[in-house]
Amino acid sequence: MHMSITLEKEKQTRIIESIKHYFREHLEDDIGDLKASLLLDYVLTEIGPVVYNQAILDAQKILAEKVGDLDSACYQPEFMYWRT
Repeated sequence: MHMSITLEKEKQTRIIESIKHYFREHLEDDIGDLKASLLLDYVLTEIGPVVYNQAILDAQKILAEKVGDLDSACYQPEFMYWRT
């Protein structure tokens, strides 16, 4: 299954502006919307899945730790009424 990363239009616009700002500040190059958009498409296609997969692995690790804690956090002793 191939999953592409899609962004809301507002977020995409803000990222494009951020890319253009980065190029101006760090590379002393003024790029337009088209170049910034093409760079964003490349990053989402080529690098995005790496970041996404790492985020999934991190979330799975956290969830596994939380599920492992269920025994100690939620365990209730049984048949305690007649205990003396």
